[in-house]
Amino acid sequence: MDTTIPHSARVWDFLLGGKDHYAVDREVGETLLKLFPDFAMVARLQREFLMRAVRYLVSEAGVRQFLDIGTGLPTANNTHEVAQSIAPETRVVYVDNDPIVLVHARALLTSAEPGVTDYIDADVRHPDVILNGAAKTLDFTRPVAVMMLSIAGQLTDDDNPAAIIGRLLERLPSGSYLALSDGTDTNPALVQAVANYNRTAANTYQLRSPAQIAAFFAGLDLVDPGVVPTPQWRPEPDRWDEPPAVVSAVCGIARKP
Repeated sequence: MDTTIPHSARVWDFLLGGKDHYAVDREVGETLLKLFPDFAMVARLQREFLMRAVRYLVSEAGVRQFLDIGTGLPTANNTHEVAQSIAPETRVVYVDNDPIVLVHARALLTSAEPGVTDYIDADVRHPDVILNGAAKTLDFTRPVAVMMLSIAGQLTDDDNPAAIIGRLLERLPSGSYLALSDGTDTNPALVQAVANYNRTAANTYQLRSPAQIAAFFAGLDLVDPGVVPTPQWRPEPDRWDEPPAVVSAVCGIARKP
């Protein structure tokens, strides 16, 4: 584990107010906030989307299995906690490839019966490795919700993220879902901040247009309201503050026919 190079999971932890990061991650996070003061807000908005998405998938879509790719460091209201608070029997498999995330996940991402939580140390670029590992915990004859929050942005165009997403969903049955969110290239301040981050990061981040991100849902049936700015996807009526006016990330949920 190289603690001299910033890592996206640890920088994200800093932006969310966590404690599981190093000085280099904190320095990068502080620089990001100077260039783009709304960065911490964007991180919180994504966390809020995760909670709303999981509640929808469990309560309205009836999903009882989740494959959460790009888990990041555990914090409050993780996928299994939200899902199992509604349906205790829910099974969740987390996927990440950062050693510090692995250590924390094994210690903190646990479930009480009848629910199950598992963790796979794998890279999103290897969908077959992920699926083979997840098949030990999840039943691929029943619907699975694939969670990909800010992970497609860590794939370059050469990685062909659309093909990776397609491969992940290919082995899952009809009635499975994809929940995805990612940063957009529509905010000049965010573009500058991410360019600065990419100069020193272990894993670079690729901002894309809303149309490019929407294309990741090709062949799936989008759930209303479609692919929209993150705070606009079925927002809570009593949200405590106002989101930024400029779009910095979009999200959506779609069902496999």
